[in-house]
Amino acid sequence: MMQENTGHNIILENRKKVLLTGVKDVLGFDDQTITAVTNLGDITIKGNMLKMGNFSTDKGELQIEGEIVALVYTQGKTGGGLFSRLFK
Repeated sequence: MMQENTGHNIILENRKKVLLTGVKDVLGFDDQTITAVTNLGDITIKGNMLKMGNFSTDKGELQIEGEIVALVYTQGKTGGGLFSRLFK
């Protein structure tokens, strides 16, 4: 039986490589932005020449290489906003 990982960690190496744990899904990516869903909310990684390495759904790990400029957390879509509650 697979145990669900509820933690989330970031290991950043010299702003060139990042390992994220607790990743559930990748919402989108290009060479300047990667957005992923983690156990603790959505995260956007911004940079230049970004490349997704390994993404293990079993382990919840995502590796990214390139020039890392920013790591930004955003509120996930859980719960919905005002309009989604009004128009159910």
